[in-house]
Amino acid sequence: MSKRIDSHQHFWKFDPVRDSWIDETMQEIQRDFLPEDLQPLLNANQFEGCVAVQASQSEEETHFLLDLASKNDFIKGVVGWVDLRNENIEERLSFFSNKKKLKGFRHVVQGEPDDFMYGAAFRRGIEALKPFNYTYDILIFERQLPAALSLVKDFPDQKFVIDHIAKPNIKSGSIDLWKSGIEEIAKHENVWCKISGMVTEADWKNWKPEDLKPYLDVIFENFSTDKLMYGSDWPVVNVASDYHEVVKTLEDYISKFSIGDQNKIWFENANEFYNLNG
Repeated sequence: MSKRIDSHQHFWKFDPVRDSWIDETMQEIQRDFLPEDLQPLLNANQFEGCVAVQASQSEEETHFLLDLASKNDFIKGVVGWVDLRNENIEERLSFFSNKKKLKGFRHVVQGEPDDFMYGAAFRRGIEALKPFNYTYDILIFERQLPAALSLVKDFPDQKFVIDHIAKPNIKSGSIDLWKSGIEEIAKHENVWCKISGMVTEADWKNWKPEDLKPYLDVIFENFSTDKLMYGSDWPVVNVASDYHEVVKTLEDYISKFSIGDQNKIWFENANEFYNLNG
């Protein structure tokens, strides 16, 4: 068994006001999720570590994740939050720059207006990341792919990764618009993609692996095994599946791939993108 890294999961102490996105349809995750909840799942599925990704928009969130990472060796990296539109963004990034496990940042752009990524202040924040070698996770719905494409074109030296394959509407089976957006954005050398968050875009109660296959086919055709990395999206995944089931779904899909290519998806690409050893 090769090494494995879960490139995308979350921790939180549940707060119904701050975490209002976790509504009554998601009762399974209306509670705390902390490292002691995740570690047994990682061990049972042969993962040696994970990357903890921000779920709320505050610097407190970044400090919370870094604190957990400092106490748990299996948390190999943190994707935090900072206000990229802050006119003092360089100062904030400099403040965080001695935190070795902080690898990059994310903003919940899926909750913003569709023109958010065109904003001058946001783009100045993106520009500030590269001198610190920080990555940026792109969290969007498929309709925001054109704005994401503009962003990655304008910052060719910045490393980007698309979370949750840009959230196509798997439940409805619609694919064409999303596919054309993926085909364009995947042409850019600075863009990676996470195989994550798919089951929560499918029919939560009735999805089957074959529902995901057309979407997996598209990302593998366009990003290749050099630019894809696995992420569980735990604990959000629990509303539609469980940790083991989503791992097995990808294991089955890539079972015919060479061991070298499988290793890239499970470990090497996440390691390279987030510089988890450095």
